[in-house]
Amino acid sequence: MFFAKHPKLSRVKAAVIIFSSCAVLAGCAVFEGLGIKPAPEEVPAPEPDVTAQPAVLGPPEGARTAEDFDTTSAAERQDALIDASASDGRRLGRTIASLGDVAEPGIWLKTPLVTRPQRGSVVYAAKGTSVAVDLMPLDAEPGSGSRISLAAMRLLQADLTALPEIDVFTLSP
Repeated sequence: MFFAKHPKLSRVKAAVIIFSSCAVLAGCAVFEGLGIKPAPEEVPAPEPDVTAQPAVLGPPEGARTAEDFDTTSAAERQDALIDASASDGRRLGRTIASLGDVAEPGIWLKTPLVTRPQRGSVVYAAKGTSVAVDLMPLDAEPGSGSRISLAAMRLLQADLTALPEIDVFTLSP
């Protein structure tokens, strides 16, 4: 029937067309079997979770004063103040502290006196002040000094250009 409607097509040409069509269809199945699949439809990225805790922000652009750079809240500063005579933790040692990166927020001490992050406190005997801090390891030789955050330095009432000698303690869990 097919050849009766299309007299110009020979049986050879028809066979070639049919064979080629079968080969194309078989090739699709082979590619799918090899794991080659068409590109998936683009899925839009999920919306950000606006209920998540906000990230700790650094100082505002154009900050010039210690107050501008100290981004800790009044509540955080109040929570960090502890009685200098009431140290429940184990004394790790004494260190000379220099002001750390003022753009790094928080109340912390980077020191070679610890090998892992932990809670602790520092006591500045010259002023009789003490502050709870996050103790973070500093890759330096013991005795080479420590870096202290701007907020911790202010709470200790140390001159920001000074090198205060402080005692470092771990806090009991």
